[in-house]
Amino acid sequence: MENSFFERKFGLREANSDVRTEIMAGLTTFMTMSYILIVNPNILSETGMDKGAVFTATIIASVIAMLIMGFYANLPFGLAPGMGLNAFFTYTVVLSYGHTWQYALTAVFIEGIIFILLSIFSVREAIFISIPIAIKNAVSVGIGLFISFIGFSNVGLVKQGEGVILALGDLLTPNMAVFFFALALMGFLMAKKVKGALLFGIIGSTILAIILGVSHLPETSIFTMPPSLSSIAFKLEFSKIFTFDMFSVMFTFLFVDMFDTIGTLTGVATKAGMINEKGELPNVGKALMADSVGTVAGALLGTSTVTTFVESASGVADGGRTGLTAVSTAFFFLISLFLFPLFAIVPGEATAAALVMVGLFMMSPIKEINFEDFTESVPAFLTITLMPFAYSIAEGISFGIMSFVLLKLITGRKKELTPMIVILAIIFFLRIISPIIQATFM
Repeated sequence: MENSFFERKFGLREANSDVRTEIMAGLTTFMTMSYILIVNPNILSETGMDKGAVFTATIIASVIAMLIMGFYANLPFGLAPGMGLNAFFTYTVVLSYGHTWQYALTAVFIEGIIFILLSIFSVREAIFISIPIAIKNAVSVGIGLFISFIGFSNVGLVKQGEGVILALGDLLTPNMAVFFFALALMGFLMAKKVKGALLFGIIGSTILAIILGVSHLPETSIFTMPPSLSSIAFKLEFSKIFTFDMFSVMFTFLFVDMFDTIGTLTGVATKAGMINEKGELPNVGKALMADSVGTVAGALLGTSTVTTFVESASGVADGGRTGLTAVSTAFFFLISLFLFPLFAIVPGEATAAALVMVGLFMMSPIKEINFEDFTESVPAFLTITLMPFAYSIAEGISFGIMSFVLLKLITGRKKELTPMIVILAIIFFLRIISPIIQATFM
């Protein structure tokens, strides 16, 4: 196997990996990302888009982006239409602002084109490199807490309480039994150093879910032909592109996508040990290009912004280190076009447990943060805590960078700042006060 095509193409030996590990990691990433195949069509269909068509568009756009990530960037990251971005697409742009879904797709398309240009000229890569090591480490930890919180929320273990912000849900249900069984099984297998522990935990808890009636086997054939894209593909609306509204919508997509992607790449790559001594991720420019092209393809096919998924950390935790993991994930996405009823039986409780375990795996870089230097530890702490509390990777990075620049300036350590990090801090600050400026001068 060492002399195989995969070894030559992806450099498995240098990455201390093998074909089996990479494929298993790709399957694990797919299993923890697969919820998007249900959630994204459900959300976008509220705009009037055909749910089946969005399902097909979601898969094809994701596959295109992941093949570029795998073969071009040789990195183990999965991509798909991002959560949060699809909610902004539906609930803000369409249902709140009153625009059509075609208008929203056009904003996503323009954003993707701008991203490609920024990637060609290495602007996004420069931004990635400029983020301080302390913030990079904090991003990994913050994402760990963020995705653990998503896991707890998805299963209903943590929910909005009466008189309190959050409260525990009902623990004595079959659903919770599946969740805790998955968590225990994954923990046991990890302790025994079993490769593919998260995947086996998902499979084992899915079997329990079927026994307890939480999940059900398909009543019809597990093989289906994919729904047609004809109702949503290439339905862009260019009549209003030169308006302030379009700029505002496009810029929001641009901002959130850029810093969610940079944050995810930073956090997952830090945990995987892919960041070099200069704080750089090899091939990061190519990785950003994969997400840019995926976004353009997604807009043309009929789905919201494609971005690098934080759930990629699950595949990395299972040993994925090269682009073969991304290619494997793309393969499982592709076959899900035809076997969706089979994949649909995997309960949310199983994937929620995987997210919680991945949150644990991503905590270790906290040891690298210098908590004695408050110009480093305060920004790192804000980055870590605001990701789950604000439910946004981008906001955590934003406040982390602003506080980093401010503290370095007021403590007389401006030599530790780069021009790019200062520019980013100014942009983040202007974004916060932009509603005031808009209300005053427009």
